Amino acid sequence: SLHHNLSGKYSKMAKQTFIYCSLLAIVIFWALFSSAQKKTLTVELIHHDSPRSPLYNPLHTVSDRLNAAFLHSISRSRYFSTKTDIQSGLIGNSGDYYMTISISTPATKVLAVADTGSDLTWIQCKSCQQCYKQNSPIFDKSQSSTYKTESCDSTACHGLSKDNKGCDESRNICKYQYYYGDNSFSKGEVATETLTIDSSSASYVSFPSTVIGCGYNNVGTFAETGSGIVSLGGGPLSLILQVGSSIGKKFSYCLSHTSSTSNETSFLNLGTNTIPSIPRNGSVVLTTPLVTKAPNTYYYQSPLATLSFCTQEEDDTTTTPGNIIIDSGTTFTFLESGFYGRVVAAVEKTVIRGKRVSDPQGLLPHCFEDKAVSLPKITMHFTGADVKLSRINAFLKTSEDTVCLSMLPATGISIYGNLIQLGFLVEYDLEAKTVSFQHFDCTTHL
Repeated sequence: SLHHNLSGKYSKMAKQTFIYCSLLAIVIFWALFSSAQKKTLTVELIHHDSPRSPLYNPLHTVSDRLNAAFLHSISRSRYFSTKTDIQSGLIGNSGDYYMTISISTPATKVLAVADTGSDLTWIQCKSCQQCYKQNSPIFDKSQSSTYKTESCDSTACHGLSKDNKGCDESRNICKYQYYYGDNSFSKGEVATETLTIDSSSASYVSFPSTVIGCGYNNVGTFAETGSGIVSLGGGPLSLILQVGSSIGKKFSYCLSHTSSTSNETSFLNLGTNTIPSIPRNGSVVLTTPLVTKAPNTYYYQSPLATLSFCTQEEDDTTTTPGNIIIDSGTTFTFLESGFYGRVVAAVEKTVIRGKRVSDPQGLLPHCFEDKAVSLPKITMHFTGADVKLSRINAFLKTSEDTVCLSMLPATGISIYGNLIQLGFLVEYDLEAKTVSFQHFDCTTHL
């Protein structure tokens, strides 16, 4: 009887120990899993002018590429400054940077524009009513086991602005319509699909039930090599917000100086700890707040990060919060005309041994003869962060002997373009509502 009692006692203890160990193992596994889920995903960004880009045309000259970038930037800036309600993101033509993602089950790879100014990821879909020419096969939703349309009263449909959404009442399918700055447009149905990112840091990572647009009416200046747009904006349906919990609501990118002229690529990080806690090469991390605009402004309609911007000569108390947009899709930097005039006057006053000349391309208004010219160092003063620019950020060599200020005047709008962001690791923290800058070698992936 004693043996039986002891046996039963030890058997019960063994079972309890097993349960405790199992629970501990589950807790440890879940902690490791959660940590793995929040691991930073690193994706290559390919500049459309790069020899690695499918858009690369060896016959295009530096002048051709500069002119295309100029026209694209002007179109984008005009759309930002419109006084009517913004109905979409802002890319209508080729965009500047591309990334590869996979969608559907089984997975289908697509090349799309990475854009911080768009709030819905969309791709061209069969059967197109009218679509722009696409070199790669157009996505066939009927071949996917995970494609599902969204109803007109779904949360996803309500995530679209009133000007962007519609409803096919006969089938109860939510519709989207996006119009871009150059009169291009995309229309189609809203759906959920499995989206997979091929990360150099964590292999393949899939995000099921991601809201996308399946476009079957897409017209305009979209590039033949691209399948659509990957949204990196701040709207509820952007890729960043949809996968936010798994990446800590953080993402960053680093745009290389040489990515448009060589085989070097830039990179995009989705996830936490994207800016190193220990500064590299003495470069400090500079952080400034993101500003949320009122619901009836275009900043709300176009989910773009905005910054407070001022100069040392101005009284900070008179500076309007959120008076400059930071945008990866605009090449040149635009400054409100009054402020631009003061910047130009300061630049011309401090240039040493620099003769004023005209831009051979006839595009940029303030140029100098690039012969032993001494150009000023320009610092962008944001709230709590003074970002020091290198010569390549602020000035652009437009010919063998001409260098021009890579900033342009605009009416009622300022845009922090991607030329001025070259050589910086730029991190968006949507939880803390901040953006950070750090000088970085963008050819070195984190």
